[in-house]
Amino acid sequence: MTGAPVAVPERRPLPPPRTGLALAVVMIGVLIAAVDTTIVILALPEIERTLHISLGAVVWVVIGYLLVLTLLTTQVGRLGDMFGRVRMYEAGFVVFVIGSLLCGLAWSEMALIGARVIQGVGGALIAANSSAVIAETFPPERRGRAFGFNAIGWNIGAVLGIVLGGLIVTTISWRGVFFINIPIGLVALAVAVRVLHDRGERRRQRLDVVGMLVLGAGLFAVLWAMIELASSPITTGIGAVLAGGLLAVALFVGIERRQAQPMLDLSLFRVPTVTSSLLAAVFQALGSFAVLFLLLMYLQGARHLSPLDASLLLVPGYVIGGITSPLMGRLVDRIGAATPATFGLAIQVVALLLYAQVGVSTPLALIALIAVVNGLGAAAFFPANNAAVMKVVPPRVFGVASGLLRTFANVGMIFSFTLAVLVASRSIPTSIAFALFVGNGTLPTDEARIFTSGLHVAFYAMTSLLAVAAFFSAARLRSHHRPAAGSNGAAPQVGPVRASEAPPVPARGLRG
Repeated sequence: MTGAPVAVPERRPLPPPRTGLALAVVMIGVLIAAVDTTIVILALPEIERTLHISLGAVVWVVIGYLLVLTLLTTQVGRLGDMFGRVRMYEAGFVVFVIGSLLCGLAWSEMALIGARVIQGVGGALIAANSSAVIAETFPPERRGRAFGFNAIGWNIGAVLGIVLGGLIVTTISWRGVFFINIPIGLVALAVAVRVLHDRGERRRQRLDVVGMLVLGAGLFAVLWAMIELASSPITTGIGAVLAGGLLAVALFVGIERRQAQPMLDLSLFRVPTVTSSLLAAVFQALGSFAVLFLLLMYLQGARHLSPLDASLLLVPGYVIGGITSPLMGRLVDRIGAATPATFGLAIQVVALLLYAQVGVSTPLALIALIAVVNGLGAAAFFPANNAAVMKVVPPRVFGVASGLLRTFANVGMIFSFTLAVLVASRSIPTSIAFALFVGNGTLPTDEARIFTSGLHVAFYAMTSLLAVAAFFSAARLRSHHRPAAGSNGAAPQVGPVRASEAPPVPARGLRG
């Protein structure tokens, strides 16, 4: 198949887009994803105690969901280009609600992980099409602001996740953290059906099943080896699995170069802004996603706070970040994405360096202040980086570009969580690490100091990854006024489409 338009029956003209309500619906989708991310982390210790599962299984509750997101995001983004982005977005809520129900009813570790996989399918449908819905609804000069408001949904969801998570886990049960998704998802679905309409041209595309399976096998093998190394010395078997996983990832890259419609459209990397933005996204996620997990383990285990008190201490950072995001989005519309995104990453580097200095007697108010600094950095980075990609790609590949951006961020999130556990566990006695990471209670003062030293090593490692993200983000500054290709400032052509089918991107869209 090629990118030929799909013949559809004539229909009445669609009403003008109701941008306010449309943005609200997308914000709800982001909110439910954020709630599920933070609320599950708070529930991990209680899940381990109730289902009597190991550290490896607890980790897979988180990264199993993220792995499915990573593998499916570009594919279901392509489904959005084929059958309608709004239709696929709405289907995501249906699947997500079903997965949440099954998670809440899970009776064993395998049942819970399997239900999380179903949740991941729904999450992929939502995540892959949300940015595309915004790009399809808003003109280029207003997308930065729209992405900024969209970031509010993430911050509100993160706040609700940690507050509701702490409250539900403390007073009810870990199962409630999954049941809470059901009413939110149903409300979002009802509103989406009323206010969202597919407006983009639909195109036949081919799913890259081979590439998805090879990448899935490679990532799974690498993740399994890293989790095993958290509790065991390296052996020939673990080394072989790790090497096999890396080889599969390399094979995946070769396969993608030969696919007519690959899982990851490597032609998008011809646009310098896209390349820098994707690399910034993956390293930012590597360096930041596990911060919440490490902080909650520190506050509950080393500082002896309850889940609710620990979560409330981190709320100001998410609140300030949510307030700041729209302002940063407006700034992106005015000056481009590179400067705000790079500045945000620099702020996050400072925040993680400060986290690496905390001890068993650090004032809790200082922890909350550092969380605010970190939230300000994230508020500057996310809307800018998202807008940088969506402003320079042709409208026909909004779904693919959105899915590609989400895929790179998801890869970073998966390995951030696994790397944090691995580095912290290898830096201190295994018994102390496991006593905290699998939720076996608080630590006495001497052991808390040892555990905190392990966290310092993890935070320094994550700081270096954020510094790499800042390097790639800053690389966009060098091409701030330079056309990507040609003499007229048009963006390079991507994908197997004729040049006449993809409208050129205005020169201002190449900023940042």
